[in-house]
Amino acid sequence: MENGIAIQVVLPLALFTIMLGVGMSLRVSEFSLLWRKPAVVLVGVLSQLLLLPLLGWVVVLCFQLPPVLAVGVMILTFAPGGATSNMITYLSRGDTALSVCLTAVSGFITPFTMPVLTVLTVSYWMGEEAAIEFPVMITMVKLLLISLLPALLGTLIHHRWPAFCGRIEPYVKVMACLFLVLVVFGIVKANWVELPTLVLELGPAVVVLVSLAMLLGYGVARQMRLTTEQGITMAVEVGIQNAAMALLVTGGILHNAEMSASALIYGVLMNIPAFGLITYRFFTARTLLKRSV
Repeated sequence: MENGIAIQVVLPLALFTIMLGVGMSLRVSEFSLLWRKPAVVLVGVLSQLLLLPLLGWVVVLCFQLPPVLAVGVMILTFAPGGATSNMITYLSRGDTALSVCLTAVSGFITPFTMPVLTVLTVSYWMGEEAAIEFPVMITMVKLLLISLLPALLGTLIHHRWPAFCGRIEPYVKVMACLFLVLVVFGIVKANWVELPTLVLELGPAVVVLVSLAMLLGYGVARQMRLTTEQGITMAVEVGIQNAAMALLVTGGILHNAEMSASALIYGVLMNIPAFGLITYRFFTARTLLKRSV
């Protein structure tokens, strides 16, 4: 499959089905956190939308990444959380309801913020000419249609027809996975020669960024005196972003194979700190259980 087809056709389908699946997993009651604990949700969203990009900027400068890779990493920091962060929160024994709420809220906001922040980033690292060519409004409309619309549609389906939703949700997830496999194949094929170099050049920066972002999220939660479970959730939501949405911008809008490879590498390597957190929480829970016996 050609990289262009993978990015232009298959990736939007993948993201649409992923967000439809996210919407189907949402219950209207889960949004009650917005008015029951508004401060927690607000701080979580601000940490993800403001503090994470600032941290990404520092990491990019410290590792002295080339402009094209720097832009790719920054676009990742502008993306919302996704279904992966919800799963990691669950496996890490975090507050799953808070995770779903933060993912949903950030997903509603980022279609508006991501294009604006992207054009500023492109202007900073690649010059004003490249920034002028970036279609902000078209990107905003695409993100709304491909991410926000299916999430709302999925939530509506779950609310109105829960039994039907329960039957088709597994098939939606399988379709999303198949589409993503095709996208990954196309991107790897397009970057096959440069991929080992890109992994060596970008890998350490990605692992450091995700690790520091998770520590940042947990630190903010502890400063607010939130529970350990809420702190774990904040760590995951700040540290784990939706690489598929970043791919849509880097490949589908900017048409840059190296930036798309950056998102792909991130999507793989972000699991290293995540696995470390899951393992730590597993052994911590076992230790506490033994002490209580």
